[in-house]
Amino acid sequence: MNIYDISRRAGVSIATVSRVLNNSPHVSDVTRKKVLAVIEGCGYVPNAFARGLGLNTMQTIGLLCPDASDPYLSQALANLERSFRAHGYDCILSCTGKELSARVQGVELLRTRHVDGMVLMGSSFIEENDQDNDCIREAARAVPIILLNGSFLCENVYCVLCDDQQAACEATRYLIDSGRRRILYLYHSRNYSGRKKLAGYCEGLVSRGIPQDERLISFYGEDKSSIHRVRDHLLALDAAGVCFDAVLTSEDGLAMGAMKYAKERNLRVPEELSIIGYNNSAYCLCSEPEMTSVDNKLAVICDHIVATMMGVLDGREMPQKTVFTGELVLRGTTL
Repeated sequence: MNIYDISRRAGVSIATVSRVLNNSPHVSDVTRKKVLAVIEGCGYVPNAFARGLGLNTMQTIGLLCPDASDPYLSQALANLERSFRAHGYDCILSCTGKELSARVQGVELLRTRHVDGMVLMGSSFIEENDQDNDCIREAARAVPIILLNGSFLCENVYCVLCDDQQAACEATRYLIDSGRRRILYLYHSRNYSGRKKLAGYCEGLVSRGIPQDERLISFYGEDKSSIHRVRDHLLALDAAGVCFDAVLTSEDGLAMGAMKYAKERNLRVPEELSIIGYNNSAYCLCSEPEMTSVDNKLAVICDHIVATMMGVLDGREMPQKTVFTGELVLRGTTL
């Protein structure tokens, strides 16, 4: 049983069946009841393609994610899928990895599925070489695209993000104001968001008259989910003579590695070493003491992404860029 059978048995067009399935108001009550009776009698379960026939909509949003195992992105996925479903939209997920070629393929795959819109999760989708972003420009000619926590100026592309630079700056200032002077900044990504956080750290130092020490800016390029490797990275810095009394990280997983480092070195947290994470994830409640972190308003950002997509699909004028302010959530790893 498919949409064509329903159409034939109810004596209506395929477009009318689609309108009924999508709760369109442009169907008479008599026709709606007739179609629903046939659907119920046949036990028909519509698929996304069938629902889209005749309405120029698949009622489907494409979600592109570089790494669904990342705690931040997995939470974003859960928030977005739940909210889009509440608005009557299914989601198709494409996990692209970090390679440019795979991300291009992911965008093209969703285009062939005729999704109504796409959400690119993370600023890693925007390449520094502008020509490498042509696949996004091309896709945006067909459907609206929303970028989560990144910035990209392009028609039909909408950006919803946290002001990571300001948030990192405030976190740095807080550490300095609490008496820390040698703050190690540990980060994992050099994408748009990563660059903004690093800029915020440097801005915070300057604003409090603390000279910048390049040895206290440490890039960790290995598996960020391996907390013990992060610990070993910090131990290596320590062994090389890099002294620090605080660690500010670009994400909570790295901060957990800093907690393991403190335990290995028998350092009291926060008395001898202050630690601040970023994302305010579940990691923060798994440590002892519980971890101070920057709340980058992921839930609010996801809600706004869905509201923006719904507005665009309804033909309403929506802001092309929306920036939210992060908040430092104080717990036991800072003074």
